[in-house]
Amino acid sequence: MHRLFPPVGILLRTVILISGMVLLTPGMVLLTPRIALLTSGLLTSSTALQAQALVGPFTHADTLRGSNGPARSWWDVTFYDLNVTVDPVDTAIEGWNRITYRVLETATEMQIDLQDPMEIDSIVQDGRALEHRRDGDAFFLTLEADQPVGEIKQITVFYHGTPLAAVNPPWDGGFIWREDRGGNPWVATANQGLGASVWWPTKDLQAAEPDSQRIAITVPDPFEEVSNGRLRSTTANDNGTTTYEWFVTNPINNYNVTVAIGEYAHWQEEYEGELGTLTMDFWPLAENEEAARRQWVQARPTLQCFEDWFGPYPWYEDGFKLIETPHLGMEHQSAVAYGNGYQNGYLGNDLSGTGQGLTWDYIIVHESAHEWWGNNITAADVAENWIHEGFATYAENLYVECLTGSQEDAAEYVIGTRRRIANAQPVVGPFGVNNDGSSDMYNKGANLLHTLRQIVDDDALWRDVLRGLNETFWHSIVTGEDVEQYISEQVGIDLSRVFDQYLRSTRIPVLEYRIDGDSASYRWINVLDGFDMPVRVSTGGDDFTLLRPTAEWQSVAARSRLRVDPNFYVGVREAR
Repeated sequence: MHRLFPPVGILLRTVILISGMVLLTPGMVLLTPRIALLTSGLLTSSTALQAQALVGPFTHADTLRGSNGPARSWWDVTFYDLNVTVDPVDTAIEGWNRITYRVLETATEMQIDLQDPMEIDSIVQDGRALEHRRDGDAFFLTLEADQPVGEIKQITVFYHGTPLAAVNPPWDGGFIWREDRGGNPWVATANQGLGASVWWPTKDLQAAEPDSQRIAITVPDPFEEVSNGRLRSTTANDNGTTTYEWFVTNPINNYNVTVAIGEYAHWQEEYEGELGTLTMDFWPLAENEEAARRQWVQARPTLQCFEDWFGPYPWYEDGFKLIETPHLGMEHQSAVAYGNGYQNGYLGNDLSGTGQGLTWDYIIVHESAHEWWGNNITAADVAENWIHEGFATYAENLYVECLTGSQEDAAEYVIGTRRRIANAQPVVGPFGVNNDGSSDMYNKGANLLHTLRQIVDDDALWRDVLRGLNETFWHSIVTGEDVEQYISEQVGIDLSRVFDQYLRSTRIPVLEYRIDGDSASYRWINVLDGFDMPVRVSTGGDDFTLLRPTAEWQSVAARSRLRVDPNFYVGVREAR
């Protein structure tokens, strides 16, 4: 999902700078970071850079939510069987989730997440109710049965409550209770960041995906309900409700599990793609069907473009859906949420300020890109969600290229988005506390990738890299290191310092130069130790020459002031 502004919680927190003596690594948990630590000097290791601009203070609850603690790490979820009844009148839900898991280590305590004000009624394993204690939004179960390593076990969690109502969805998350123009209930979920546990009990960790999932939602007649995957059955109940049973064949992020209730129209099309026939299902509100049939034709060229650049759509078994929702949009896997008002741009605006963004529907393109970046390839920790948002934002630029056939148009778009980069915090956030770092993950991430394309300077190879990422990490959980190393290895260039510079610091490289007669001296400034990224520079006229600056002065023949290729996200300064 695209976020124009950082969440309020981040704005209210205090920036903490970590010195070279205190590092936050992916395996560590930050428990009491309430003392501001000031740094002096340059941090040079990737680990230190990841901790360079933490926001805090973080709490015990943040640690429980964001880390793979001892009551989580011993079990691997394999299947969720979620059954929920939704009451739009009382804005309440009740139901149960049967969790199937594989035992990795022996344990006697298990963490299940469900956020206040939702309540657990009981937890059952092997026909016996389990004792449990609540610690904020985490419940710790005392297991009575043996948990032999390698066995597949189940627990069933029964629960009810009035879930948090989203005020400014999808940013603040929860259930969205609205009405359509006819006064009919129009309900949806959106909970990225806040977490799926805002409305159902789960292992609420981004790295924890089931291999598959059933979603059975009961709603009042005559309204329909749409979720992820394929509709297996509809069951008319005696009490004036209908149960819609959906099944997701593939692994799925729990924040992607969605509920959409309304008076919908529906039609289906077929798309012949790289893996055969893909069904495309469209679910607009009935009152908006005509507008949807006009606007949603953009879904087909979007899939065609992204299959060409990224490889096969990852969810042929589960299909592709667009569902109109009472919020702007979200990348719900195989069930993309749409609320852009059937207009091009981002709510009718061009985020790049160039005009290029008004020729296509932002939500269709950006949220569909997440089927590859975020859903197929998922960051293990939300601290590295640039893997989701940076690549999905970069996909917008590639879509412009597909649409117009012009790399210049695409470059104009992505370069235009630089005006939205704040460079106030590093893109990569602190690990283990459910904090996704800076909102610069979108546009700065996209411009990093656009810059890498220039460094590679081989479009066929760059396309192979993007497709290769999706093939190599097909349906996988990854770390930033996985992605960064893969790109470096495939292009044959050590890009580690480039990634560190753009993702783990807030400094943008500046090419400093000075003219001396018919030559120019140049070097990188405002960079990390060892930064040596090549850059194309014009030394006079329209032609560009590839230079390989370091922090040391070098010289090149020049007839005029140096001009940097704007496709590189760097600054330039003439020394006086």
